[in-house]
Amino acid sequence: MIERKIVAEKMKELQIEEYITDNLRNSGHSHTKLQRTPLGEKIIIFASRPGLIVGRKGQNIKKLTIDLKKKFNLENPQIEISEVENSNLDAQIVAERIAASLERYGSQRFKGIAHKVMMDVMGAGALGIEIVISGKVPSTRAKSWRFYQGYLKKCGDIALTGVNRANSTAKLKSGVIGVKVSIMPSTTKLPDDMKLKEASEIEQKPAEEKIERKTEKKKPRKKAEKSEKKEVKQEEEAQQAESESPKEAEAPEEAQEENENVS
Repeated sequence: MIERKIVAEKMKELQIEEYITDNLRNSGHSHTKLQRTPLGEKIIIFASRPGLIVGRKGQNIKKLTIDLKKKFNLENPQIEISEVENSNLDAQIVAERIAASLERYGSQRFKGIAHKVMMDVMGAGALGIEIVISGKVPSTRAKSWRFYQGYLKKCGDIALTGVNRANSTAKLKSGVIGVKVSIMPSTTKLPDDMKLKEASEIEQKPAEEKIERKTEKKKPRKKAEKSEKKEVKQEEEAQQAESESPKEAEAPEEAQEENENVS
């Protein structure tokens, strides 16, 4: 039963996200997050142009909240909009931009659109980008065109976690054109990244380590010497006490013998 509830909640979240992406098309929508709170459901929308989503006097948000409440039976949906810092590094925004420009200028200018987007993304600091445009471009037969620049991981764990992928579609008179975008931002840490240190840094560190080791070694030696001296003094005092005690005991015995002889 618990597994079914979890699956149902995830399906509901996916449906909400798909509904929001369909309604907020061509408005710089990136992705959405749904959080459960005691007051109700909190929906966070990430977008590059929040003004288009909000609308005049918040009309678009009000309409969206009412539609979500009716369609998905949400108790108290609260929509929050957060702006994306760098829209050129978000694959979903870039894919939507390419699709919108294809719908506006047509499929004949797809090469110029792709190259311009690649230049913008690489200028924003991305390590690599790949764009695949498939469909009836530019002829009547379906083809797939691939544009790439920079370095992009295709396999391994980094290809799954460190690469941002997104899909979009452009509806033209000739048919539907698919757009796939893969971006590897500069924040991804590759396992083969090597940083060379300067010789001065390498020489300074061993000298500092040697000084620290010497100071650490001197301290316990001094303590050990002091403890040894104390033990030696205690032993000498004990030996002196033992040597003095028999002499004191012999002295009264001699005095008794003298007294007996006198008597």
